[in-house]
Amino acid sequence: MSSSILNTEQRASVLTARLADYFEMTKPRIVVLELIVAGVAACIAAPHSLNFTVVLHALFGTALVAASASIANSWWERENDSLMPRTADRPLPTGRVTSFEALLLSGVSLVLGLGWLALQVNLLTAALGLASWVVYALIYTPLKTRTPLNTTVGAVSGTIPLLMGWTATGQPLTLTAYALATVLFLWQFPHFMAIAWLYRRDYEAAGHRMLSVVDPSGIRSGALAVVTALVLIPVSLIPAVLPTGGSPLVFLVWTFSLGVVQFALSVRFALMRDEASARLLLRGTLLYLPAWMVMLLIVTM
Repeated sequence: MSSSILNTEQRASVLTARLADYFEMTKPRIVVLELIVAGVAACIAAPHSLNFTVVLHALFGTALVAASASIANSWWERENDSLMPRTADRPLPTGRVTSFEALLLSGVSLVLGLGWLALQVNLLTAALGLASWVVYALIYTPLKTRTPLNTTVGAVSGTIPLLMGWTATGQPLTLTAYALATVLFLWQFPHFMAIAWLYRRDYEAAGHRMLSVVDPSGIRSGALAVVTALVLIPVSLIPAVLPTGGSPLVFLVWTFSLGVVQFALSVRFALMRDEASARLLLRGTLLYLPAWMVMLLIVTM
């Protein structure tokens, strides 16, 4: 009896560990971020006529597509990941998950996600989901070992889920939608320049052609962070001149202040180019996006 119970517990433990490995390959933090921006976009697109059921369907389908893209990325980079200390213990490099399992899981998630979006939401949202998957899994991922432009391509992929949240409501893409997408696109550069600087040695060991690798001085990484943070300020203010449900002045002052702080942190990083300034910029970008989105929701709803 005790042996049978032990075997059952062992099988349950193995199953739990396997599911945890599958879940890790989906890169849940990225998926959650995409769901947040998609949800915010949906609320802004239809603040007074939001169909919560459709939005939930959209978020579920988006999660499946995003998870599929992350798994495909993990499969593609399994050998490179084995060369970096921070990724060497991932399920694929260690062999805890096989390549076949990863490809099967990615394929099933993609088909289910796109099918769900097409049937439960609309075809445009499903098409955007497919576009985000193709850009991330088939273009951005292989470009990482070829050119520093991979960051720009990755930023495009990271922006599409926001548009998916908007189109899920059935509303047409407007200036506000494109402004939101542009803010998210630009925000990713200071954010990732900080990450790329902190992990530049890992990226170099894995053969990734990040800007921080091809330009070890960090001058170009710092300059890109500064320029995009500066351009982000006027772009992020666009919703203040469009019709909203709250005070445009409050939004303008709040957003301008956030932008100036992020710009200052980017300048500090460009001048110092050390880990301390990179970490401070990374924290600043992580605070900027939710702070900006929350205020936008407040003045819109």
